[in-house]
Amino acid sequence: MKWLGISLLVALLLLQYRLWMSGDGMHEVWRLGAAVSAQQTENERLAERNRQLAAEVRDLKQGYAALEERARTDLGMVAGNETFYQVVPPKAAADGGRKPAPPAQRTAAAH
Repeated sequence: MKWLGISLLVALLLLQYRLWMSGDGMHEVWRLGAAVSAQQTENERLAERNRQLAAEVRDLKQGYAALEERARTDLGMVAGNETFYQVVPPKAAADGGRKPAPPAQRTAAAH
């Protein structure tokens, strides 16, 4: 009986050691838990993106307002009753789009 108790205690200690100290024990469980948490966060972000894309597709299929907005921003299109004006910055217009020449450098003459 005494040997049976000792052998069971040794077996219990060995199993506990393997559970807490080995690479495939609790350390692996914690690592996998963190990986699952990170993946769930990524999945939520992608699900929100998918919802936004689905709403945009629905708007493009159902109404012309979203289609017109997309054509204006992405393709630069203008409606038939509108006039397009392009504003050029004054600095680029004044010198013909060229960069000004750098100022001349002075050299010191030896005496």
